[in-house]
Amino acid sequence: MRAVLYMAAVAATSWNPVIRGFYLRLVGAGKPKKVALVACMRKFVVILNAIVRDRSPWQYSPAST
Repeated sequence: MRAVLYMAAVAATSWNPVIRGFYLRLVGAGKPKKVALVACMRKFVVILNAIVRDRSPWQYSPAST
């Protein structure tokens, strides 16, 4: 599971605007890149849990960054 989340987070830091903004903010604040990536993994899980909980598709809104 960890490997799958890692690869999803790596891809999301390039292509998902929410995760990318979060990652860049953490790195800009001085966090090591691997620490920021693990935080993105957790954020990804939180987003996926909310999607499952609400039974709704992914909806990007700029306010959610």
